[in-house]
Amino acid sequence: MKNDKEQTIDWAILHYDKWQLYVARTEKGLCYVGSPGQTYEELKFMMQKRFPKANLVENEKALNPYLKELQEYFEGIRQTFSLPADIKGTPFQQEIWAALNQIPYGQTCSYSEIAQIIQRPAAVRAVGTAIGANPILITVPCHRVIGKNGAITGYRGGTEMKRYLLQLEAQSDRKKSIRL
Repeated sequence: MKNDKEQTIDWAILHYDKWQLYVARTEKGLCYVGSPGQTYEELKFMMQKRFPKANLVENEKALNPYLKELQEYFEGIRQTFSLPADIKGTPFQQEIWAALNQIPYGQTCSYSEIAQIIQRPAAVRAVGTAIGANPILITVPCHRVIGKNGAITGYRGGTEMKRYLLQLEAQSDRKKSIRL
């Protein structure tokens, strides 16, 4: 059933280190985490694709809980996200994004392993395309997917950010095990 109701999408900017990320939410939950260095135009384009009748409204107060969880993640305090998400995609994309959420913090998986998990071993390229369409970076951990040979491969947030996130998780995981 298609929802033609006009809706409001609240957005704000998360500033972290040298990056600024546009973050947006619907009344149902987080719907977008942008790429570093991208502009409001990327947010607008992505929201028009997924929520064609939406009005974008800057509203940092509404985004504060999401910004806080993302900030805690960047600080190595948070390993999982607890707030709801509202991500729209095809059934195949939804299946891939659900598989990404099963990759534990601090671990990685290859594109072919994701294809095996969803029991479609020949769909490696389609898996890559679905991963690339993930609208909420970091919270749906597409950065944890690497090449079969261990190479850091494409990422909507850029390979610099992908390396950073993988190193952050590896360091946090080491700190955790050292404290035991």
